[in-house]
Parts: sequence; structure tokens; C-alpha cells
Amino acid sequence: MPVRFGVDVLLDQLERPGAPARRGRAGLVTNDAARLAAEGTHYSRSALIDAGLPIQRLFGPEHGLVATEADGAAVHDRVDGRTGLPVVSLYGARMRPAPDHLADLDVMLFDIPDIGARCYTYAWTLFHVLHACAEAGLPVVVLDRPNPLGGCAHAAEGPVLTEACRSFLGEDDIPLRHSLTLGELARLWQQEHLPGVSLEVIPCEEWERKRAWPAVGRPWVPTSPAMPHFECAIWYTGTCLFEATNLSVGRGTDRPFAQVGAPWLDAAALIEMVEAEASDAGAVLSACHFTPAEGPNVGTGCHGVRVLSRASDDDASWIAQHTSPVRLGLALLDAIVRLHPTQFQWAVYPTAANPSGADHFARLIGRADLRDRVGHLTPAERHAITQVSAWRERTASARLY
Repeated sequence: MPVRFGVDVLLDQLERPGAPARRGRAGLVTNDAARLAAEGTHYSRSALIDAGLPIQRLFGPEHGLVATEADGAAVHDRVDGRTGLPVVSLYGARMRPAPDHLADLDVMLFDIPDIGARCYTYAWTLFHVLHACAEAGLPVVVLDRPNPLGGCAHAAEGPVLTEACRSFLGEDDIPLRHSLTLGELARLWQQEHLPGVSLEVIPCEEWERKRAWPAVGRPWVPTSPAMPHFECAIWYTGTCLFEATNLSVGRGTDRPFAQVGAPWLDAAALIEMVEAEASDAGAVLSACHFTPAEGPNVGTGCHGVRVLSRASDDDASWIAQHTSPVRLGLALLDAIVRLHPTQFQWAVYPTAANPSGADHFARLIGRADLRDRVGHLTPAERHAITQVSAWRERTASARLY
């Protein structure tokens, strides 16, 4: 049986009287990456409106309703050219709906694809929406979608976020690779922080958490400008750490986050240093050359390493269970600091959520003590940093699949 997303299930429900979302006027948090499983080119918001759901207002996350706005750039309110509905931005001047955005609504729906990384901000838009709706007494319905990395508890990777590192890249103590769907995260937050929120999660059908995106059987839809292929999402939770440095992750190329490099990088020496640990993390490294169109070293040729899965990129079971991108990212970062102690630099990363760009590495990794240790970590220490043994038990009652 094909995998069906929460929105597909809801559309079936809307054909029946008394469906959960037929409570009256609705708001919808969504973007253009939210498509139907049954018809991958059909935007979920259009399908819901066509089915008679009385949507009054749309809300957009980082990258905007169109999912193509620049990373970290403030997004402004607008009118959706597809539906004619007003779009309230939740990334820029505000990060959560204001009370007047909710006052005339009877229910809030949430339908956005995620990639399973704590520092990918869509989860925190959901976190803020839940808080705002709890304060307003407004029910929330999350239309769940698969975690493209799979949902194996043993594949989750830390560090777990510490309170000192909270930001819009992480506002709760969850691992960097959390192995949950957004619907499951919402259930966890209801249990731990918001017992009074009225929450319903409409689960996917036929999704197995032991398998990654290729098992869904649908084309990959870019979730943001730098996530054009599933291959990029596989390694993002590790290579995103380089956004706090003067190395490029290949933004503006065809494989962002599946490669890292700089004009001065000795790729051959790096591969020799990291090859064994990369293999343990499920990766194969190869030397490459690319010219980033955005970010550090823009317009300058970079020597780099390309990251590939040891299995093929369509081996859904293997990718979900045997890749460790955070461990790989730490190994690469540690080795580069050792190889190039004078060329390597930490960097700021200004965004609408963090205008100064300060402390970006701590916000990404989730621990303030690790930056000074990079370049001095042993393989055993890197492995220990990523372990989250208590996560499976903590999330057991929130899991849906």
C-alpha cells in the first residue's frame, strides 16, 4: 500500500460529517513544499480549500509560503497568489501568531514537511504555534508527514540541546537528529510542556519508521532552497555545523550539505584522516571541487569532500538505520581544525532570529562547551557526544508509528 500523508487522510475525513477539522473557521500553517502524497504536484492548501475547508488565513514559516526565500532572511506578510488568502509570516518581525491572528479562528492546522533536524526551524514554528494556540484556547490539528531520515530510535543523535543554547534553532532539550515526525514532537511537547493545549495529530498511513524517504515512493520536493535533493537531507544534521565556520557547505551548487570545502582545504589528507570513522557513520568520502554561489567563499573555487551513503541513496532501510551524520560532521570538523589550524576560522551567521549571528556553533550543536574542544576530540569522545540513550524511553508515549 502507498504511504499517505496526514493531509491525504484529512481529505478523506472531510467527506464525512463531523470531521475533526470541520469545527469552523481554520488557519493553516503551511508552505509550497506541502503536497499531497496521492498527487505530488497538488499543493495541500489548494486541496483543502477545494474540499470545502473554510480556511481564513495562512501562516508561513522561514523561507516563506513559497519555500524559496533566502536562509535566515526575514519574511514579510503577503497575499497568496494561489488562493488569494492573507499570509502571516512567522519568521521575521514575529515568530508566533499574535492574538489578533487567532481571535476569529476556530481551529489551527499545521502541514509542513520537515527533515528531522533540530536546527531546521520548521519544528520551532510548530512549537511557537502550539504555545500561542494554548494561550488562545484554540485547538491545533497537525497533519503529520514522514521523517525523511526515518524514525529509528537507535539512529537518533545528540547532543541534546542545553538550556544555555536555546534559540530559534532549538528551544527544547531534544537531540540534533531526533528521529520523530513533527506530529510526534507536538505530542511530546503537549505531554511535557503544554498539557492544556487541545491537540490532534492526524497520522500518516503505511509509513514505517525503519525506512527513509525513498520508501515513501514520492518525488522529493525541496523543503527549502538549500535542500533540493534527499541526499542533502541525509547529511544535513552533521554538515550544518560548518555554517558556523569559514568553510562552504556548497550553497548554490547542486548538492548543498552533501559537500564541504574551502580554497585552502587539503581534501586528500582530510579523507585519509576521517575515512575509517566516515565508514562507521555510513558514509563514503571523495575529493571534489565546487564553486559556491552563496555563503563563505562565494564565487571562489573550493577544494572539498563529497559525502555519499555507503549504500545507494534509494536504500531506504539502510539509510534510516545505519547513517550517523552528526558523528560524521564532528569527525570532519575536528580533522579540519587539526589539518588547517591557521586557515580555519569560526564565523558569525546573522539571521532574522539572531541578527548578530553570534554563538552560531553553540546554537547548532546545542552545547556551549564543545567549540573549544573541536580539534582535540578523540573518536570515542565524538561517539559519546552523539549518544542519546534516554531518548527512546522519553519519547515512547509520543510515538505514533
